[in-house]
Amino acid sequence: MVTLLLAAIYLAFISMGLPDAMLGNAWPVMRLAFGANSELAGYVSLTISICTVFSSVASGRAIHRWGAGKVTVASVALTVIALFGFSFSQHYALLILLAIPQGLGAGAIDAALSNYVALHFKAKHMNWLHCFWGVGAMTGPLVLSRFLAQDGNWRGGYQAIGGIQTALLFVLILALPLFKAHAKQIREAREEQPQTPISNRAALRIRGVKPAILSMLCYNGMEAATGLWAATYLTTAKGLPDEMAAAFAAAYFLGITLGRIASGFLSEKYAGKTMIRIGAIVCGCGLIVLALPAQNLLPAAGLLLFGIGCAPVYPSIVHDTPSRFGENASQSVVGLELAGAYVGSTLIPLAVGYLAGAFGNAWIPALLAAFLICMAIACERMNRAAPITPKD
Repeated sequence: MVTLLLAAIYLAFISMGLPDAMLGNAWPVMRLAFGANSELAGYVSLTISICTVFSSVASGRAIHRWGAGKVTVASVALTVIALFGFSFSQHYALLILLAIPQGLGAGAIDAALSNYVALHFKAKHMNWLHCFWGVGAMTGPLVLSRFLAQDGNWRGGYQAIGGIQTALLFVLILALPLFKAHAKQIREAREEQPQTPISNRAALRIRGVKPAILSMLCYNGMEAATGLWAATYLTTAKGLPDEMAAAFAAAYFLGITLGRIASGFLSEKYAGKTMIRIGAIVCGCGLIVLALPAQNLLPAAGLLLFGIGCAPVYPSIVHDTPSRFGENASQSVVGLELAGAYVGSTLIPLAVGYLAGAFGNAWIPALLAAFLICMAIACERMNRAAPITPKD
């Protein structure tokens, strides 16, 4: 039963990743259907981000009432509505409206399943869980690209991803009894009744929660900024051609995916705080390599190394949340951590873009290093304020 449940959870994270890169990849062609300029994609993306933050913060009460399984199913259903809605839209304003269910669905899936895995499974599963998000995030653009090659058929691409998402939705509906049976098994093993989770306001007062939120904000913002500006840095600061810059930038996402596979195994030996420290050191080495004055394969190696270093940070912070702050507080704290992460992924890429525009794109590695240092300091403050309590 547990193996089947884990498989369903992994599939849910693939479903969460599928729509993530769709808008950015489709917009150059998609905007023509709406007579929209390039900048208008930002309002759709911002709406998704705001709703994702709201969903993460508000998820605790919904998950306590209906359970992680039902919240996950409802969230995937919202993304199905958004994907098919995008494909049939004829007006730009409808895209803004459809961004709401996409954002709400993404935040709720992440909060529900990240906390569920943190509570009931080993750290390796948290790393692999977020690796499967990467599988979905890479699959979406690949499927879309096949349709864009057919006279820019972005609508067909959205419908194809919507179809995959619908299939995953039915699998998750079939898996609902597994969530229920597993929860019952956990309660019987511990001989206890489910506790009422604390509020977000109470969670914020717990020592160490604010540094945890800040560490997630810095990490996720740094991750998103790298994904957004890596190719720009390679073309403008390194003088690489566009196609080579795009290929080298993909090394970053490859590094995160491979790193999370490896982190799953390493987490059996090393504690989460150690994994984060190792990751931060590797990230720093990657940025140094990236900044070296070279135009050969070194920039790709730097981005690959930086991605590998990023890999264990997010899963380790989330997985250790119940041990740091208590199981009763974990759902609210995870929701707040993820909200911080999504705020970071919204604001920090904008800040990096603004500062790079003001001082030059050659400063992008230094700007990323500044957020890396902030993340490392916040993680150490979290470690001191809320040391890990071993589980029984």
